[in-house]
Amino acid sequence: METTCLFPVLLLGIPSDIRYNEKKKVIIQVKNMTDTADFLLAKNQTIEANPALSAKSKRRLQKSKAANTLRAYRADWQDFANWCAFHHLSALPAEPETIVNYVNDLADEARANTVARRVTAISENHIAAGYDHDRNPAHSNLVRASIAAIRREKGTFQHGKAPILLETISLLAGCLEGDDLATLRDRALLFLGFAGAFRRSELVNVQLENLTFSPQGLVIFIPRAKGDQLGRGSTIAIPYAPDPAICAVRAVEVWIEAAQIQQGPLFRPLKRNHTLRDCQLSDKSVALIVKKYIKKAGLNAANFAGHSLRRGFATSAAQHDVDALSIMRQTRHKSEKMVHRYIEQGNMFKENPLNRMFKK
Repeated sequence: METTCLFPVLLLGIPSDIRYNEKKKVIIQVKNMTDTADFLLAKNQTIEANPALSAKSKRRLQKSKAANTLRAYRADWQDFANWCAFHHLSALPAEPETIVNYVNDLADEARANTVARRVTAISENHIAAGYDHDRNPAHSNLVRASIAAIRREKGTFQHGKAPILLETISLLAGCLEGDDLATLRDRALLFLGFAGAFRRSELVNVQLENLTFSPQGLVIFIPRAKGDQLGRGSTIAIPYAPDPAICAVRAVEVWIEAAQIQQGPLFRPLKRNHTLRDCQLSDKSVALIVKKYIKKAGLNAANFAGHSLRRGFATSAAQHDVDALSIMRQTRHKSEKMVHRYIEQGNMFKENPLNRMFKK
């Protein structure tokens, strides 16, 4: 098994002046120096060893964390375990000093938010091994002080991809005038992704059974989302747009009719003979489709990604003076923090003090 490691200098003996170049995406693959037997989150030993729990209860409790979360934690833990193996140190249990030295090596190449996420993975794995509360080395004041110092030194601002604004949707519409299946699908995907402020995973998971058309527009039921780990589900409404050229509802109607979809995934890949596959698109396909038409529109595709649709909706809504609560209702954000960040970005020019100064 191979994994991407941020410490090629430490593990492979490469001269210290050669560093992981994040901008050029230079990635050095190294073989894991340890196996993942000590990654206990996948099978919590505290749960397994509890004689009072039934087998059914144990199986269900092991599903308390989402599969994507476990995959991320496993990769983070593996990097820490590799580092500990190289330095002949114990990863589980780890000493607070071990974690501090690890994150300070990591901070030479990684962002502060990445460092904090690694510490969370280390902490969660210790909890799964029974080292909770005061026995968890990741909770020590020494580790917390180290993380605070790294945040202060490196900052925590995240550079996101450029938003696809309402004006950009109008620009893309001019590149989506074909009537072949691929173009009809891509038009529906892009317009719906923007209008519904969808995450990539949510967009490709839309099922025909979850769509309800009405004279006012389209209602979509979303069974599960990133911020809805308990599966309560949510419903959003997308009205008909006054301009048919950028109307998400009409685009979806045309796509369903042309593709003759009766049930199952709304967005599907095409075979070489241009017929539909009986499966849903991958979430990575959303980014590829976004970049394809952004490039056709004459913009720099490197600045855009699948998340540009969701971010663009929130930013455009803020530019059109939509209140934070209404934006959150459509984006399904649980916290106002990120929404207010979009609002600030959307109003950078509208509320700029220089505009008032120029008018005088």
